[in-house]
Amino acid sequence: MATTRASVQTPGRRQRSENKRAAILSAAEALFVSEGYELTSVDAIATRAGVSKRTLYDHFGDKQTLFQVVLTRVTDTLAATVRTAIEQELTEGRDLREGLMAFASRVATEAFPSSEYVTFRRLTSQDRSAPRLPEAVRERPERMLEERFAQLAANGEIRTADPRRAAQHFTALTVLLAVDALRDEPAGAVEESEILAIITDGVDAFLRAYR
Repeated sequence: MATTRASVQTPGRRQRSENKRAAILSAAEALFVSEGYELTSVDAIATRAGVSKRTLYDHFGDKQTLFQVVLTRVTDTLAATVRTAIEQELTEGRDLREGLMAFASRVATEAFPSSEYVTFRRLTSQDRSAPRLPEAVRERPERMLEERFAQLAANGEIRTADPRRAAQHFTALTVLLAVDALRDEPAGAVEESEILAIITDGVDAFLRAYR
């Protein structure tokens, strides 16, 4: 069967299409963060991206789908950062306290203060009109830590029948407290030693409860 001309893309055309898609995503992310979902129009996104509305619709269909793609992209980046920290710090055979300290410190000082996390928080804290991602996608970072804690429990390194709750307790005692300290003070005002002290106290409290 003959292939229609519309379905054929030369390498140059494919690259231009990918460039336009990337420009649309970057423009949409910036506007959704600064203006909010409700106040951001397709016209504004297309103008900022330097493309026509028709091109935007061809790539994404509508504003709702575009918002979900933007949010998924940011979530994927954040999840990849957490996954790397888990794989590199919570390694099998490593001293548990040392591994938990290294993981929490890395997430608190690298992942959560990052522009990706700031964008994630701004996108997910918008009004009810903004589309939401499926729960499985939203909670991917937490699920990855839960899976690692389940392995720790299976290996006898922690005692818990509920790895999800254990992961939530660990995060609350360490990463979230450290992030709160960073958020409440001007940039650079919180000493690294203070963050380390918060995480140390949290890890020790967690181990007293779960070891």
